[in-house]
Amino acid sequence: MEDNNNKIRIALDAMGGNFAPLNEIEGAVLAYKEKSEILDITLVGEGKLIEQHLKKIGFINNFNIIDAEDIVTMEDSPSDSYKNKPKSSMRIGLELQSNGKSDAFVSAGNTGAVLANSTLSLGKIEGISRPTIGTPMPSLKGGYSMLFDVGASVDCKSRHLFEFAVMGSVYMNYVLNIPNPRVGLLNIGEEENKGNEVTVKAYEILKNSKINFIGNVEGDDILCGKVDVAVCDGYTGNIVLKFAESVIEILKYKFKEYASRNLKNKIWIGMFRNTLRKILKEFDYQNYGGVPLLGVNGVAIIGHGKSTSFAIKNMIFRAVDMVKKNVNNKIKTEINSYLNNNK
Repeated sequence: MEDNNNKIRIALDAMGGNFAPLNEIEGAVLAYKEKSEILDITLVGEGKLIEQHLKKIGFINNFNIIDAEDIVTMEDSPSDSYKNKPKSSMRIGLELQSNGKSDAFVSAGNTGAVLANSTLSLGKIEGISRPTIGTPMPSLKGGYSMLFDVGASVDCKSRHLFEFAVMGSVYMNYVLNIPNPRVGLLNIGEEENKGNEVTVKAYEILKNSKINFIGNVEGDDILCGKVDVAVCDGYTGNIVLKFAESVIEILKYKFKEYASRNLKNKIWIGMFRNTLRKILKEFDYQNYGGVPLLGVNGVAIIGHGKSTSFAIKNMIFRAVDMVKKNVNNKIKTEINSYLNNNK
């Protein structure tokens, strides 16, 4: 391979995801074709299988390969995956970063295992007690809002919700280029005293912080574009996420079912097919790629288990953005600024 001194080093879990390693390898190739001048990609996984496929498509000399004996499956317990599979592609890929041999880790594997392995391998950013995973939500006003947390922390304290708000604000500002993002606390009503003890206290902390906090927001406010960052515990956030994903599948089914009723309906749907595709495309995770695990002392991008090669490519680009924008140092600065002002 060529000189990589000035390149961003990405460790890709080639065995993560439902269609590994083919989609991972082909996604890496797509990313390399677009940005070979800045990328140094290492594929971690079953070495012989990776080599065979790279030779077949003519890219054997463009990637580093590190063999891994173990594979973390979707059924593995997150904590057990770290303890019982020290030679997994996930663990090895993350340890490349903790040892200073890569700048970011990308995986479409078991989300809970990526969370556990990342936290244990990389540690947490100083001042952060809970890492968080966010997901993009299309907005009626264009672009995306982000929902934090969507499953990393099921049970949260008020302090954790505040940390999610800080990390989400930094991410929206520096990676998605939305200055001074509006932050809302997901709740059952807009009034300050709504919700449980955790959300009421979180409201008070957020209100007295430097964050652009607009108050409590309800579920419909997320897609309506009222906020740029919505904050909640991972239990609530995961339910919202899964419900949103199901709505898209229902809409696709309904369009097909409507078209199948008669020729008139089929023609009508056909006339607006391109428009419908453009609308549904905004909800397609593949265009966004993966989401960062914010709060760990490194860069870890988590993707959907069903990620296509196109989605893998965009996950790699998301990792590049995180490294280039130096997101972790900005999170550390923001959280420590709050801590110092509240001693």
